[in-house]
Amino acid sequence: MNKQEIYNFIKSKNIWYEITEHKAVYNMQELNEIDLPYKDADGKNLFVRDDKKRNYYLITLKGDKKLDLKSFSDEFHTRRLSFASANDLMNILNLTPGSVTPLGLLNDTTSKVIFYLDEEFLNDKGIIGVHPNDNTATIWLKVTDLINIIKEHGNQVNIIKIN
Repeated sequence: MNKQEIYNFIKSKNIWYEITEHKAVYNMQELNEIDLPYKDADGKNLFVRDDKKRNYYLITLKGDKKLDLKSFSDEFHTRRLSFASANDLMNILNLTPGSVTPLGLLNDTTSKVIFYLDEEFLNDKGIIGVHPNDNTATIWLKVTDLINIIKEHGNQVNIIKIN
């Protein structure tokens, strides 16, 4: 799904959302320069794979957090992890670097990517901001709605604590 198809899909679900259109951003530093309505709800998305390229994971955490892949791998019993290539990103999620988002899982035709979400998003307002498969906008959703959308699609969802 492209950006417009994501908007249409979200609208068809009859769930709450807001959209903030902005210049293209490729990292959290660039996103922080934009005036966003829910700054503390930005999601940072890491698309990673194991060392055998058999398992792929999308990890979404709060934008101000850092993730140690070795610690993550130890805690969740995965093989050694590294960032997936731009080719893998395109072939599996139909996304380009800078536009990684949980909504890209809707392009995962075999539902092979395992999704990990920082439980902190469920606190406070329960809102998350992610790209709509394009880095020129942020769509704000209720976290529970995002989780349900991904589960309905067939991807495994894990809510985890990320320090």
